[in-house]
Amino acid sequence: MLKGKTAVITGSTSGIGLGMAQAFADAGINIVMNGFGKPEEIEVLRKEIEGRGVKAHYVGADMTKPEQIKAMIDEAVAVMGGVDIVVNNAGIQFVSPVDEFPPEKWDAIIGINLSAGFHVVRAAVPVMKARGWGRVINIASAHALVASPYKSAYVAAKHGVLGFTKSVALEVAQNNITCNAICPGYVWTALVEGQVKDTAKARGISEDEVIKNVLLAAQWTKKFVTVEQVAGTALFLCSDIAQNITGAAIPIDGGWTAA
Repeated sequence: MLKGKTAVITGSTSGIGLGMAQAFADAGINIVMNGFGKPEEIEVLRKEIEGRGVKAHYVGADMTKPEQIKAMIDEAVAVMGGVDIVVNNAGIQFVSPVDEFPPEKWDAIIGINLSAGFHVVRAAVPVMKARGWGRVINIASAHALVASPYKSAYVAAKHGVLGFTKSVALEVAQNNITCNAICPGYVWTALVEGQVKDTAKARGISEDEVIKNVLLAAQWTKKFVTVEQVAGTALFLCSDIAQNITGAAIPIDGGWTAA
């Protein structure tokens, strides 16, 4: 059912986005990659995705520039023949007390974590309507549902992503297009692994203590979410079984938002 469809996945040169691209490719979905990195390293990743038996194309659109986002969707249509799935995954973070929060950091976080998804969806929905099928998946966060201190911009952006998801879902509900938000807790990635080591050193505690008492304090399972779990949920949302799931916030957070 998904084989031969095309997915545009932002922020897919590392972390969750890369894992998503790999899982989608394994399901027979052609991939349009996007994200930062050295050209030669990105080409290695693109070829690896292509080696899974699908078409893979990279577009280096800057997610802060609406005209480049629109050009990315246009290029996906030109190269792949259409766009069936978009995964808005690109995101950045900055932590600071609100009265010390740099305005430029606020603008950047809102721009990449929230506004970029709007520009992707705005460009992709007409293509999906013309094809009579579409899936929009927004990678939000547990912070789309609850707050944490010192993350005002990130929490605001992710709450905005969820509201945007619900609104779009209603607008396209009769076009055979769904729009959902996945809300992960802490996901085990190379970036998080590095944060564990740095935090342990800074606080003078063990890495196990950082994991249990700092990062996973709110996740009742005391287990990290895996990239594979996020990707598997996204694939489920693309399936026919999930055609009546739309406008939903799906937590994958070890019970964080249940408490």
